[in-house]
Amino acid sequence: MMRAAFYGRYSSHAQKDTSIEQQLRECREWARRNDVQIVAEYADRALTGTTDKREQFQKMIRDSAKGKWQIVLCYKVDRFARNRYDSATYKARLKKNGVRVVYAKESIPDGPEGILLESVLEGSAEYYSANLSQNIRRGLRENALECKVNNGAMPLGLMKGPDGKFAIEPAGAAIVRDIFQMYADGMNTIQINAALNARGVRTSTGARWNKNSLHRLLRNEKYIGVYTYADVRIEGGVPAILSKELFEEVQERIKKVAKAPAANRTDVDFVLTGKLFCGHCGSSMVGESGTGKSGKKFYYYTCAKRKRERGCMKKPVKKDWIEEQIVRLLQGRILNDDVIRVIVDAALDLQEREKDDSVLRGFEAELSDVKRAIANIITAIEQGIITPSTKARLDELEGRRVDLENAIEDEKCQQPQLTREQLTFWLERFRDGDPADPKFRETFIDVFVSAVYLYDDHFRAVCNFTEDGAAITYDFVNDSASWADAGEVFDFDAPKSTNSNLKRTAF
Repeated sequence: MMRAAFYGRYSSHAQKDTSIEQQLRECREWARRNDVQIVAEYADRALTGTTDKREQFQKMIRDSAKGKWQIVLCYKVDRFARNRYDSATYKARLKKNGVRVVYAKESIPDGPEGILLESVLEGSAEYYSANLSQNIRRGLRENALECKVNNGAMPLGLMKGPDGKFAIEPAGAAIVRDIFQMYADGMNTIQINAALNARGVRTSTGARWNKNSLHRLLRNEKYIGVYTYADVRIEGGVPAILSKELFEEVQERIKKVAKAPAANRTDVDFVLTGKLFCGHCGSSMVGESGTGKSGKKFYYYTCAKRKRERGCMKKPVKKDWIEEQIVRLLQGRILNDDVIRVIVDAALDLQEREKDDSVLRGFEAELSDVKRAIANIITAIEQGIITPSTKARLDELEGRRVDLENAIEDEKCQQPQLTREQLTFWLERFRDGDPADPKFRETFIDVFVSAVYLYDDHFRAVCNFTEDGAAITYDFVNDSASWADAGEVFDFDAPKSTNSNLKRTAF
């Protein structure tokens, strides 16, 4: 029996996976009629057939060299390619690997007439693709001239209105304003990304924030009402989310950072960025650095509202001191045996629920079938039934058995399963870590701290892995030793007493 790889594709976002399912159904029917076994499936969704950017198509071309199938089975000619040059190039590569292309709904005979027919079909597909692309471009430009939404990702804070034009999406618009203000206030992109991700804010596509997504947002002129598409640019074509003054302020700072990036970097990590909030006004506390009268450099957290508007009286706090105090407090309070057991149980449960062993089970099922077929052939040989085709089939099955066993081992390595003992050991290490070690503090805060609300005389820490969500409060109003040299920079009075006190609250 000949073996085939199915390849399907649809190019429009308006189409659905049912298009692929229909193609596969027709190809399976063709394979049944022609005694062909489909052993692999490749499908590209919402991708044009005129480029080399089709991931599954490229994988299919690479896999053809493995000799596992002799046919690439497509629904029609235009599913393989809509460009005669691409079609000829990739068919030549497949032919070199002993693979030919067959179409389930277009019967192309062998010989000169088949070559002519296939060329006509490929030329027709290329003409259709070029004509369709031209019409689409014309329609998109007409939309742009009317300031209507065209294809592409929707910027955060905007949505498509009933008239097809851009409209403001209030929740996202508030986040956009906050991002621009944070950047104008001096926060760098790393700090802003950390703050957004810690709050659970996602991009317009639902992804976590990174340097590229933030830079795209900060440069987007749509936020000040400018509609742009290709060569079309219309002032006031989009409802503005930001003032032009704030937008220009941000653009100027982006230029300055690009010209002198080293001046905007610090040699320390503010690991509480996005998790430390002012207890007085609720604003984020951002990392800052300064040089004291003695020339010594200090790092500290300050209230963003105080920095931006002078609208909050919250005093700054030394970076290392507050990070160490938080880690020391939580080390002793949350990492007891009971809490560790709860965390481990939850982690094992999540691991079990998210485990996808469908591929592994598929390999194991096929391996069982192959071993059964090998056993049947060996039984036939023992009974004296042996032919050249019997030996060839046995060699083929043995080769497939080795391939499957290797694939099963690879799949097991890609999805390692953590044990209770491994997780418990990893968590217990945090009990003995050194809070003065910056790397340890960073890992501890990332794993265990959800939010910290900082006042001038105490902080309240909200931890991950707590069932009742209760906060732990620490009173440092009397801890003057660690505040003494900070006054050189912060210009406030240190507390008078030298005794620290831990306020016990429900946990």
